[in-house]
Amino acid sequence: MKKIVVVGGGAGGLELVTRLSKTLGKRKLAEIILVDRSRTHVWKPLLHEVAAGVINKASDGVDYRMHAAQHHYQFQLGNMSFIDRDNQSIYLDPLYDEDGLEILPERTVEYDYLVMAIGSVTNDFGTLGVSEHCYCLDSLNQAERFHRALLNQLLKINQDGVTKEKIHVAIVGAGATGTELAAQLHHVSNLARAYGMPEMSADKLQVSILEAGPRILPALPERIAGSARRALTRLGIEVRENTRVQRVDKEGFVTADDVLIEADLMVWSAGVKAPDFLTDLKLFELNKANQILVTPALQSTVDNKIFAIGDCCGVLQKDGSWVPPRAQSAHQMASLLAKNLQNLFLNKPMQAYTYTDYGSLVHLSKYSTVGSLMGKLSNSSMFIEGRLAKMVYVSLYNMHLFAVHGWFKGFLMLLMRKVSNLVTPKLKLH
Repeated sequence: MKKIVVVGGGAGGLELVTRLSKTLGKRKLAEIILVDRSRTHVWKPLLHEVAAGVINKASDGVDYRMHAAQHHYQFQLGNMSFIDRDNQSIYLDPLYDEDGLEILPERTVEYDYLVMAIGSVTNDFGTLGVSEHCYCLDSLNQAERFHRALLNQLLKINQDGVTKEKIHVAIVGAGATGTELAAQLHHVSNLARAYGMPEMSADKLQVSILEAGPRILPALPERIAGSARRALTRLGIEVRENTRVQRVDKEGFVTADDVLIEADLMVWSAGVKAPDFLTDLKLFELNKANQILVTPALQSTVDNKIFAIGDCCGVLQKDGSWVPPRAQSAHQMASLLAKNLQNLFLNKPMQAYTYTDYGSLVHLSKYSTVGSLMGKLSNSSMFIEGRLAKMVYVSLYNMHLFAVHGWFKGFLMLLMRKVSNLVTPKLKLH
């Protein structure tokens, strides 16, 4: 039986193995294997909510091993370190426990078809001090690490005898992650008062967003950016545009004008790129964002047995732009590749991938949701905000749940989430 190995369990990878297990796996035409370095999947657009503490992986995460057992594919926990094209196999690093003891040795996993779905990481653009002093939100572990640091700051300011007046959080990058995190932090600062921190309020948390460009949300239409900026300003969030950071110190961000912006917590969310690991492999053709260049059928340009989807996949469009690294891109790629792999097994021609932009949405906690609908949802770009925009935003996550769990179980999980929100604390305190 042929093996299809998918490396990376993000939105695209997890949806792909779910689809393949229902078709090729169910018909015993292929063995489906998912490889990921984490045990739990959390939809990446929700990581800023994990960081702020308004959701947790227990209610919104997917346990890979349990999901694999339910959907009849295999899950391998591990970090891929090398691809052996000649022998069509990948190498996984040894697995260690928290005390440094080896649980599993280095392993190899053979494949007939390999799918790279390893996502993206924050791009620091070579800025000094980012890795030492900043938090990024690329993974569940990083989001939880920031949340613990935030809780520590909240505890400090509520301790008797502490004279500190404010907590200052500075965020570099005014894309969707930076702006949404800022709004969630404002919300959390008010919630904390009801959870044993009487000294805390929005007045005690100063949030600053630093953007090198002339406006926030540079990838989105100007009308959306303007509406989001006004909403953030009303919340008292400081928005600094045309502010380029040249280095990061322990005390804060140092701008190109050599001005120090002090901060207790520093977050870097200024763009993304595919992991540098792809460059180190010296195997694929890559673009400037480290993305794997692919054919119209999403096969890598160097090996037709290796495919790529999601943020690590570089698809050049007819207008000369690259397909943006968004959840909707990963979803569309996973859907097409599931069909193409099935066509390969049935000796049918593969289809070409075409990206459809359905619009963009920015959810600023409970305060505002703004965005635009495009593609098949609207004949032209249509600006939406308020309740309608929030309904569309929520529906995007719901569609991800349905793709991963199926309609029936997905609906039950949404129902359980609604009930859980009524009875559990609105702020995660551990």
